[in-house]
Amino acid sequence: MEHNIRVFPDSDALAFAAAEHVALVATSSVEGRGSFDFAVSGGRTPWEMFSHLRGMDMPWSRTNVFQVDERFAPDGDPARNLTHLREALSDVPATIVPMDADVDPNNVDSTALAAHSYALALPAEFDLVHLGLGPDGHTASLIPDDPILEERTDLVGCTGMYQGHRRITLTYPGLALATQLMWVVSGTSKQDALSRLLSGDQSIPAGRVVAGESLVMADADAADPDAMSDEPSEG
Repeated sequence: MEHNIRVFPDSDALAFAAAEHVALVATSSVEGRGSFDFAVSGGRTPWEMFSHLRGMDMPWSRTNVFQVDERFAPDGDPARNLTHLREALSDVPATIVPMDADVDPNNVDSTALAAHSYALALPAEFDLVHLGLGPDGHTASLIPDDPILEERTDLVGCTGMYQGHRRITLTYPGLALATQLMWVVSGTSKQDALSRLLSGDQSIPAGRVVAGESLVMADADAADPDAMSDEPSEG
């Protein structure tokens, strides 16, 4: 799919701009249909974004925050994306819709039930889905060489072991519910993966994501230096 790209001087400018975009989409969604359905990935970048977003004009009471992916680990474990999401939103009245990842990761029936239950909780479409990008080209928990990449029906699925944890994640069909994707990409380690994403390279998991629209927001470290200008660019 085609991507619009905006490049920012550093990670803080990126996080602030991402927060501004979320607030803009949220306001438009609430004005249009009364609520804002927003799915958020794990990692460092969303928490930096939320630190700015809490100070902006946001319709928090009309905002439903879903998880893009999660590690199977006990509730409250620092490995859980939910732990950090709750901390980031502790002082705002948003509704968090958590993935049930407090189950035995080795029990296939339990993990499959967790995925099925979350699929039933999803909206018909997301107004906005936030995605990150790994140096290996993964996004959400769609990881290289995992059978989850071949899922064509279920909206939510479970992965094998990756970096010490099995995971629950929106699949390609689940991400396709997005009216718009917002990729937030930071750091020099992401340069190759970002270049491949923008070129449409489907050999990396991120390159196979398809949704309504796609906005890629990156800092100068992650972007090709030739993409930088004095002002954020869109293309």
